[in-house]
Amino acid sequence: MTDTANSGDNCDISPAATVGQQYESDSKPPMLGDDCTVRSGTIVYDDVVIGDRLNTGHNALIRELTEIGDDVLIGTNTVIDGRTTIGSGVSLQTGVYVPSNTTIGDDVFLGPHVVLTNDPSPVRNHDTDLDGPTIEDNVSIGANATILPSVTIGEGSFVAAGAVVTVDVPPRTLAIGVPAVNQSLPPELEGGNQIR
Repeated sequence: MTDTANSGDNCDISPAATVGQQYESDSKPPMLGDDCTVRSGTIVYDDVVIGDRLNTGHNALIRELTEIGDDVLIGTNTVIDGRTTIGSGVSLQTGVYVPSNTTIGDDVFLGPHVVLTNDPSPVRNHDTDLDGPTIEDNVSIGANATILPSVTIGEGSFVAAGAVVTVDVPPRTLAIGVPAVNQSLPPELEGGNQIR
């Protein structure tokens, strides 16, 4: 941890983690709440605000201008590319990628290697606004799913493993397949996530 980072009470921050990575000369140290665990290899940039009970795996990356609520798990090798808002009770499993300009609500589960995207035409020479997806409250997204830019995943929805979501998913809907097709949510998948 850098000398200027602000962490709450009872935080366990590995000496092999960097909490307070400066990215501009006038950036402000990150603020971490109480009872956090930051494991080795993790890097938290300046201008990050995180609530209580953060728990990271190893080698997680949290870039600048990110706001994260309470009771959040950020898994090993997960990348949050900054300028992002993440609610409380969120579980980002191993290898999740969250691009800039993404919004994630409360009690959201993203399985291993879920990829969110923010660029509709990568590696093109034109001006494009980067617009990540919006993941509303109580959404579950299965392993290896891909969510395209500007897509909204509605509250209480479920995205099946391996799905490629190209259009909005209405609340309380199942998205399955490549490209994903919206279906009625089976009764066994109804109800909110119980992450906290």
